[in-house]
Amino acid sequence: MKKFDIPAYYRSSITGKIKEIRRVKDPRKKDFSPVCLDFGPVQFYIARHFGFCYGVENAIEISYKALEENPDKRVFLLSQMIHNQEVNNDLQGRGIQFIMDTDGTQFIPWDELKPEDIVIIPAFGTTLEIEQKLADIGIEVQRYNTTCPFVEKVWKRSSKLGEDNHTIIIHGKHNHEETRATFSHSSKSAPSVIVKNIEETRTLGEVIKGNISKEEFYQLFEGRYSEGFDPEKDFDKVGVVNQTTMLATETQEIADYVKQVMVELHGVDNYKSHFADTRDTLCYATNDNQDATYGLLEKDADLAIVVGGYNSSNTSHIVELCERKFPTYFINSHKEVVSAEQIHHFDYENKEKKATADWLPEKEPVKIVLTSGASCPDTLVDAVMMRVLEFFEDTKSVENLMQEIEAEA
Repeated sequence: MKKFDIPAYYRSSITGKIKEIRRVKDPRKKDFSPVCLDFGPVQFYIARHFGFCYGVENAIEISYKALEENPDKRVFLLSQMIHNQEVNNDLQGRGIQFIMDTDGTQFIPWDELKPEDIVIIPAFGTTLEIEQKLADIGIEVQRYNTTCPFVEKVWKRSSKLGEDNHTIIIHGKHNHEETRATFSHSSKSAPSVIVKNIEETRTLGEVIKGNISKEEFYQLFEGRYSEGFDPEKDFDKVGVVNQTTMLATETQEIADYVKQVMVELHGVDNYKSHFADTRDTLCYATNDNQDATYGLLEKDADLAIVVGGYNSSNTSHIVELCERKFPTYFINSHKEVVSAEQIHHFDYENKEKKATADWLPEKEPVKIVLTSGASCPDTLVDAVMMRVLEFFEDTKSVENLMQEIEAEA
């Protein structure tokens, strides 16, 4: 895996070192059990895999390079480069301007951009329509295009499916930048429709089987199907791809369900002519983060802390998994850990910030699961750990604990 040149302050001396030790000991990632950092009165279970992925580090490297190489030019990002406010705030502090919000709300009109401006395409990619707008202005978009290669892999797979007359079913959040980009690219080569979850897919299955009318389909999936889509004709051959940060098990459940619908309609001997196996579009980092979270769920902990941007899709799914077993606190930085008596956190299901009292149990040792999303710097995870350690007395020093871990390795 390529090593990226990202700012040193995103690198961690604690969790980053632990990840490197695990990588050396287990390069093929056969062991997804967490590491226990035992400080005495408090223990942290650190996930086998978390934090910056290939696509995020690539985007960060290119974005900072764009600033360094163009000190006398205006530098813009189409939207948030990644879904982490600390990283985005730092880029803005260095002069980068955001053209739009993550939902597509425009901050800077297109007609204010000039050919000599630098525009960075974020890791999520962008739509063909926006690429054309920038090209019409005269802006060269490929020089600082940070689109994740695993997102581009989905686009290429969609294109091949379209060439073979398949309709593309996209598992994703229709208002997410990556899904909007994938929908734009897939719609160029094939009829395309977006489903958010297995429930919507079951509804789509009834459309495919002819139990829901064309008119009802247009109402139920308004804004989520490509122009000219005809549900009476366009479901003869289908393939499922995904927004790469979705829950991998849910994407597989959706694909398995659609496959079963095609078996019902065309028979077990013929369904392969109507359904394409697209498991190869799942992102390795999303899979690894989620597998590592399942490893955390095997532990007997008192609570979980998940660090990441509140609008981060991959982080929200880690939260969703942790909530299956632990009281879970979704925070964006150590600043949310107000005291031993109070923590501020984000209720993802209801999309609201909350304050919870008495979040740390009065017992010893307190066992805490600690992990983060793919767009979160390891240094933020370190900061959260150090903040929580302040609430306990007679803890083992970080230096001594790290020496013990390194000796055991």
